[in-house]
Formats: sequence, C-alpha cells, structure tokens
Amino acid sequence: MKFLHRIEELEVIYSAKPALASLAKEIDHLIPEYREVIAASPFVVLATSGPEGLDCSPRGDRKGFVRVIDDRTLCIPDRRGNNRIDSLRNIIRDPRVALLFMVPGSGTTFRVNGQAQITADIELLKSFAVDGKAPRSAIIVKIEACYFQCARAIVRSDLWNAEKHVADGDLPTPGQVLERLTKAEIDAKHYDAEWPIRAKSTMW
Repeated sequence: MKFLHRIEELEVIYSAKPALASLAKEIDHLIPEYREVIAASPFVVLATSGPEGLDCSPRGDRKGFVRVIDDRTLCIPDRRGNNRIDSLRNIIRDPRVALLFMVPGSGTTFRVNGQAQITADIELLKSFAVDGKAPRSAIIVKIEACYFQCARAIVRSDLWNAEKHVADGDLPTPGQVLERLTKAEIDAKHYDAEWPIRAKSTMW
C-alpha cells in the first residue's frame, strides 16, 4: 500500500479550491448565530493533546451547558466522570484544544479551536451546580478559530434516524468488555445490573 508523505501529493488529489462558503465561515469569535448553536447543544467532544498522546472526550449535559463568557471565551463545567482526568492532565501540559458541538436532530455541527485553562474558582463552579452539586473544575477556552461544519457526515451516517439506532443487546455491554479484559475479575452481569444505580447517584 502506498502512502502520501508530502502536501503536494495531497494537493494533486484535492485540486479543487475551497468554495467561498468554506472559507468565510471560519472566524476567531462568536457571532449571534454561532451562539445559538452552542445554546442548543447538549453534547460536545473535547480533543486534547499531551505527552502520552491524544485524547478525545465526550461531554454531555443539559443543553447550553457550555457557557459563553464573551465572544472569544467559553466555559465548560467538568462533571463527574471516571477520575482518569486525561483531558485535564493534557490541558495542564498543552493548552491546545478542539471542540465539536452536536445538536440532536440537526445536521449542523460547530467546531472551535483554541487554548484552554482549568479553574477551580469556587463562585464560578457554584454557578454550574445541578441538584446542589457543583463540578470540581471548569475549562476556560479562548477561541482562536470557530466555524460550522456542513451536514454531509450527519446525512451520510443517518445519525438521527431512530429506525437505524442500535437495539439493546446488539452490542457488547461495558460489563462484558470488562469481564474479558479482567479475566472475569469483574462480573459482567453484576457490573451491568449496578450501572443504572451508579449513574443515578453519580450523574452530577
């Protein structure tokens, strides 16, 4: 198999110039229309980089959970997770981040590239509290570039078509995966049966 190693080789294959729309949409600040997408989004993917490699972390919450501080600044609460803190470790050592916002039912996604810092400011964290529980930290993102992504990927994947959603039991469960990886130290049935209880008590 032959691989490409030079930009010039890529440019031969992708010889057509980007359309005006592909270039005009990218700016370094939020416009009202971009704010609307962020306010409607309950899900964002956070990409980070660190000495150990790359990380791509899903972040989900009630829609609009990513707060717009100003036209060039976003704030993301760090809700409860698995305590690996891979993304946060990366940000401490390499502030570059990329965000991909998604809105259920919409083909439009929204992308942000920028520099991030982590804060544990008590008053800020209190403002993100849900059911009396505040996040332990928040990520402040300074926007360097932002733009919407066209709907081709969503349309091709038929992502929001409920008729094509995976049915319960069609995929291995987390418990089954862990049972195999731990050579049955973790029992699949027990782990999966406890998950709804764990999730309910540790959601926030």
